[in-house]
Amino acid sequence: MMKRRYAIIAFCAATALVGSSRAFAQTTAAKPDAGKPIAMVDGQPIYRSDLPAATQAQLLQLHQQEYKVESQALESLILEKLVEDEAKKQGIPVEELYKKEVDSKVPEPSDDEARGYYLAVKGQTTLSFEQIEPQVKRLLKNAATQQARQKYGEELRANANVALLLQPPGVDIGQNDPARIEGNPSAPITIVEFGDFQCPFCGRVEPTLMALLKKYNGKVKLAFRDFPLSTIHTYAEIAAEASRCAEAQGRFWPMHDAIYADQSKLTEDDLVATAGRLGLNVDSFTACLKAGTYKAAIQQDEADGARAGVTGTPSFFINGRFLSGALPEPQFEAIINSELAALKGQNGSSASR
Repeated sequence: MMKRRYAIIAFCAATALVGSSRAFAQTTAAKPDAGKPIAMVDGQPIYRSDLPAATQAQLLQLHQQEYKVESQALESLILEKLVEDEAKKQGIPVEELYKKEVDSKVPEPSDDEARGYYLAVKGQTTLSFEQIEPQVKRLLKNAATQQARQKYGEELRANANVALLLQPPGVDIGQNDPARIEGNPSAPITIVEFGDFQCPFCGRVEPTLMALLKKYNGKVKLAFRDFPLSTIHTYAEIAAEASRCAEAQGRFWPMHDAIYADQSKLTEDDLVATAGRLGLNVDSFTACLKAGTYKAAIQQDEADGARAGVTGTPSFFINGRFLSGALPEPQFEAIINSELAALKGQNGSSASR
């Protein structure tokens, strides 16, 4: 891998053209009967996979929202259960456990803290600080106590044997190109990126992706898919074709890295010059570009992405879980860790049978 410059993560949003209306993206976790017809017309079946791409994307978003609500509720129940178990171990009621381990250790708010809070919300009341000082301190104490109780539950969770079996909604985005996969091909976690070579934010997210590959060495691999936003990026399409022509000579990743290293050089002449610097056969590369050899393959990536809910770049699927927007590294890590924990839980569950 070539060295990459550090930059801030962001998101290059734009509306994408949806290709064929025959979608294959499915939220398989939420629809266990996805293989069954949902209608019959003169004896011919209609499946969920036949629904229009836009409908598939809307359904995916709904299932993601459903999973988020379930996950949050599940986390609360897990912490509640762990606290109850700890109270039983100590032979005391839950509230007494909280008072002993948490509430008694929460300090009283200082005068400065109370006054600072009052000044922050002063516009919402006509009363003076002296008139409501006791209420402000009580409010701050209650908030601090709730936060401390939450932290206590999380500490119990960190030392407990918890296996999350709730499955997030996934999406089938078709086959990834082995030549455009970086990292251990056998890694259990796959980050699929739908990217645009002219999108500046795709370039800026590269250091984050490389950091993740390094941090989760052997456990995470990165697959690149084309999603040129040609309506706003004039050279996105030809840059995608250039990467494919380089791939034909076994040099996809060097071309990928070179383009993102300097996105100001994306004309045909620039790309041919880059190919020369990378040691490619320039005549073959140029002929490949002029023939538009990989236009159909690029359009297939676009169609796959659109069916799966991609509307801008960079967009990611981590083992089928969709991420889009200006994402910091911890958001990738949260899903990666969740997926690794789920795999561990599944393996542990299988081993115990």
